[in-house]
Amino acid sequence: MADLEKGYSIQTKNFKKIVVESKIGEGGQGAVYKVDYNGNPKALKWYTGKRFANPKKFYENLENNIKTGSPAGAFLWPEDITDHDGDAFGYVMDLRPPEYMDFSRFLIGRETFASVTAMVNAALNITAGFRALHNKGYSYQDLNDGNFFINPKNGSVLICDNDNVSENKKNSGIAGKARYMAPEIVAKGVKPDIHTDRFSLSVILFLLWTNNHPLEGKAACPPCMDAKHEKKIYGENPVFVFDPDDNSNRPVQGIHRGAISRWPFLPEYLQDEFIKAFSKEVLNNPNKRIIEQEWLRLFIRMRGEIFKCPCGNVYFADPVNSNLCPECKKQNVFPFYIKAGKYNLPVHQRTKLYACHTEKDSDDFSAITGEAAAKGGGFELKNVSAKIWMTSGSSAGEETASVAPGAAVELKKGMNINFGSGFGEVV
Repeated sequence: MADLEKGYSIQTKNFKKIVVESKIGEGGQGAVYKVDYNGNPKALKWYTGKRFANPKKFYENLENNIKTGSPAGAFLWPEDITDHDGDAFGYVMDLRPPEYMDFSRFLIGRETFASVTAMVNAALNITAGFRALHNKGYSYQDLNDGNFFINPKNGSVLICDNDNVSENKKNSGIAGKARYMAPEIVAKGVKPDIHTDRFSLSVILFLLWTNNHPLEGKAACPPCMDAKHEKKIYGENPVFVFDPDDNSNRPVQGIHRGAISRWPFLPEYLQDEFIKAFSKEVLNNPNKRIIEQEWLRLFIRMRGEIFKCPCGNVYFADPVNSNLCPECKKQNVFPFYIKAGKYNLPVHQRTKLYACHTEKDSDDFSAITGEAAAKGGGFELKNVSAKIWMTSGSSAGEETASVAPGAAVELKKGMNINFGSGFGEVV
């Protein structure tokens, strides 16, 4: 399609002026430009020609999304839309900050995460974004690796291409890409919804942790991947590459390097969740898909278990059971751990508590409420929340003590901590 020239001007339906500055990129549906939007730097996604089965329906869906508003700050959400200019129109959204990289670059090794913590944060942020989307009554409908921008330093995420988002059970004419579509869409043409989104989210998360697709093993290596093979692998007979009961689609040496090398180092509970997500029972039953809250709890646990062994290796340390470093084979022993709500956190110099640990029924994994630090031969826990903590019970007859915001308490086995609306125990 012909590019919009620098200086091209158009008005939105809200009577705001757009002036094109430069082209940023182009995809299958349209091109993206950096623009001046009523005096502010923004991005314009511009469509030309008949790119949709039902352009009127697509346009009306965009208008509705603008009116309803973004589900969360992580979405580069449509803010304003232009009138039709023949078959051409566009919508305005925030620009992607330069520190955010395409998820696809991570998958091909062009980008790497600065730390394991950043990688877990990316999993948390992707999952939380889709929980917010679904809680607001939307489904994404075209979820794939091109929909995410990730900051490799801290794992923060921006979700783009939200022109494909529709109210759940309504379809704007977009089905998605075969590799990311749920089997019932590929095989039977079922319309996308929240359940199919959850399959696609599981695929994205598996890609994040292994750099390989969960259904692409030996069966996905024909000389020519034509439409017939795609329909079989992704729709009619999908088989998880690590299905414990079916080895017909195992990863192939030299091809699926990420799955082969990374899978053994994932915590067993994450392996089990992927095995469940891609089991034949769940693949064939959309109502049994893994919900976002289940993924969030796993990734919150993973982040709490990140530990750097004295040998330098970083791994996920189970504070309750065997804690063997997979690199040096040393058995690391923690003096104690904090049992906080649903989670067990090993205590070391990097231990942090978040609202999801200290607040009852909270899944807030961003707000730090406590920080551990070495003190003498033991550890103390600093209260960095806004609430007063109360401690008791570390020894017989010990009085209750308060821990004000900014203060710290020396940790002792048997200590109980009232965080204000949640409870913890030092074990």
